[in-house]
Amino acid sequence: MALWRPWHGCRKCSPGCQNCYVYRGDERYGRDASQVRTTREFDLPARGRRDGEPALRPGECVFTCLTSDFFIEEADAWRARAWRLMRARPDLMFYIITKRIDRFAVALPEDWGEGYGNVTVAVTCENQQKAAERIPLLLDAPIRHRELICEPLLEEIDLTAWLPGIEGVTAGGESGLRARLCRYEWVLALRDQCAAAGVPFTFKQTGALFEKDGREYRIPRREQLAQARRAGLDTRAPLEGEEPLLWEE
Repeated sequence: MALWRPWHGCRKCSPGCQNCYVYRGDERYGRDASQVRTTREFDLPARGRRDGEPALRPGECVFTCLTSDFFIEEADAWRARAWRLMRARPDLMFYIITKRIDRFAVALPEDWGEGYGNVTVAVTCENQQKAAERIPLLLDAPIRHRELICEPLLEEIDLTAWLPGIEGVTAGGESGLRARLCRYEWVLALRDQCAAAGVPFTFKQTGALFEKDGREYRIPRREQLAQARRAGLDTRAPLEGEEPLLWEE
């Protein structure tokens, strides 16, 4: 598993953005996270190492643009080049998470067709309203691989009507000192919906403020992924040698 950040920076557009980890990280270094700019690793998929091997190893899942939004307006001029880099590496699976699925068609490649086979697009749906707004757009778009990210999970969500055509669901709580509460029963409800539909489910992290059986817990950052794994709710088989990816830094 690998990270590729062709551009960095984002603008808050949703309730899930309230305590954005990108903003928290940039604040520590006195940077303005709302300023979207390209990064020095823009061409990472095309790079090689000194030994002649590619910088991104064949077969890797490449989490793309996790410190921005791939479909943000400021990146319209850069997106075509990013698509070309993905098309040139069919040996990689690029995983894109977005809150802006309504802008999916902007600067879409002419040869996109029904989608590149090595691209997964996942939409975030932190509450029922955002699920209802975004998931139909995801299902209507010409995309080969579609997933849902319910993180930060802010309330109980019913995904039942949209799970056909979805290849995976990931849920998790919110990290950070100002984290909002995530309840175990909300996670269980999603797991049960996915089980009934035959959709793989991953409980990624508890978040910093977690409630189970009526008791609230403050969970240190270093324990949030491990506690979620110990719950035993995952039905998605891990890749060989896979370690949980910490999206937040």
